Amino acid sequence: MKCVYIVRHCKAAGQEPDAPLTEAGVQQAEELVKFFFKKEVDLILSSPFERAYRTILPLADKLGMEVALDNRLAERVLFSENHADWRDRLRKTYEDLDLCYEGGESSNMAMNRAVSVVLEALNSGKKNIVIVSHGNLISLLLKHFDNRIGFEEWEAMSNPDLFHLTFTAEDKPNIHRIWAG
Repeated sequence: MKCVYIVRHCKAAGQEPDAPLTEAGVQQAEELVKFFFKKEVDLILSSPFERAYRTILPLADKLGMEVALDNRLAERVLFSENHADWRDRLRKTYEDLDLCYEGGESSNMAMNRAVSVVLEALNSGKKNIVIVSHGNLISLLLKHFDNRIGFEEWEAMSNPDLFHLTFTAEDKPNIHRIWAG
């Protein structure tokens, strides 16, 4: 059995790639250390965005491990310009997984890059894997394994959030939400 823990980053001061964690986010990251410390984590992967990396760095430091940054875990770009109706547009991308706005990527494109990270991690020989990313990308990753997951599940996510995926001999894992920050 292999376990993949999917972590949505802790509370951050913004959405930019270099947005830091808030004071509350730093505290949340310390709580994650307590949660993971006895889980025998043997691989940590993270989005290169500052808020994701800083979410898991305290755990990596405590375990004496490196955090492998992977650009495929960066948040999905919905479109290149800001739109007041972005939530409605996002909802439509859960209904039509191939819908792609100018300057952005479709749900399928984002889902495929996230899934490729998980599959590589599962084939690495590691058994307890922590992956830190962002809400929209995580919801699409989970949707790959459970098609019932969509916009409403994304909307209900918190910072941080934590999902435990247990892989046995089957292709589809058991998915459990185990932390809602």
